[in-house]
Amino acid sequence: MDNVETKGRRGPGGPGGPGGPGRGPGRGPGRGPREQREEIEREWQEKVVQIRRVTKVVKGGKKMSFRATVVVGNGKGQVGVGVGKASEVISAIQKAVADGKKNLITVKMVETSIPHTITGKAASSSVLIKPASKGTGVIAGGSVRTVLELAGIKDILSKSLGGNSPLNTARATVNALSQLRRAEDVAALRGISLEHLVG
Repeated sequence: MDNVETKGRRGPGGPGGPGGPGRGPGRGPGRGPREQREEIEREWQEKVVQIRRVTKVVKGGKKMSFRATVVVGNGKGQVGVGVGKASEVISAIQKAVADGKKNLITVKMVETSIPHTITGKAASSSVLIKPASKGTGVIAGGSVRTVLELAGIKDILSKSLGGNSPLNTARATVNALSQLRRAEDVAALRGISLEHLVG
């Protein structure tokens, strides 16, 4: 009797089977949409400015939740402030990050600073920001510093006026940054040449 054990043998199909060896054409040298999305996500930085516990009185007792204030920026002239509320801290932060990305602004910069002095307001807070020479650094504190750093500004002077709420000062800073205009933009808006505007 010829008892031949066939376990582990490929059989008559040959290597690779009828489809040929390998798994077919690959994705090519370029990166797919997933890799591009991941790279874009890595560009964004988030910093938590404040986490507050909020208690709401409802029928039958008190309901506790958390409010997170987060600053989102890519260090390349885009920044935003977001607020999120949830029963858990992690969920509140995630909501705040999503809200911040919905409220992004583009900052008009001149090299590493800003084009001119401007004051921003939000509720009872006011923030004054002034351009500075190269090498000065970011002269600011608290949430103002966080917003300026994530916007990608390297040299700037600032002064916080009025209320000192982290949320309001962050929003006041964003308000000030959103009002910045370059000389070229003002000249184009007025319909005159840059030399005429400056001279």
